[in-house]
Amino acid sequence: MMPAASKPGPAGRMAVLRCNEALRLVGTVPLGRVAFTDRALPAIRPVNRLMDAGEIIVRTHGGSALLGRAPASEVVAYEADEIGPITRTSWSVVVTGTATRVADAGELARYQRPLVAWFDAAMGQVVRIQPEIVSGVRLTRVGRS
Repeated sequence: MMPAASKPGPAGRMAVLRCNEALRLVGTVPLGRVAFTDRALPAIRPVNRLMDAGEIIVRTHGGSALLGRAPASEVVAYEADEIGPITRTSWSVVVTGTATRVADAGELARYQRPLVAWFDAAMGQVVRIQPEIVSGVRLTRVGRS
């Protein structure tokens, strides 16, 4: 017997999202994934985030591989999504941009309060991702004919 999410059904439709709609959707989910380079290989980590003036802010621990070897900045991708395996509806957004450490003490304090660590570690590093390329798609279900 096939799982419910894999049963044949009506086809879906994919629509490309506009930049402002894609960023709005990113702001509706508390978690995403950040992709970066670690020792010349791709790495992906789940992160909680907040949005501030169109930028994505994440908090990491001091020994994090994200910006671990980069002197000032690195290009990363941030991905967020919402997937409905039963309804076969979903959206996915990828934001590619430059990640930099937040160094201003006032900004650090402001960002560290709402970005609560999920595990017991010193989460003293805050990273800002400035969106440069935003792409996203939405899958909607098409009714039976």
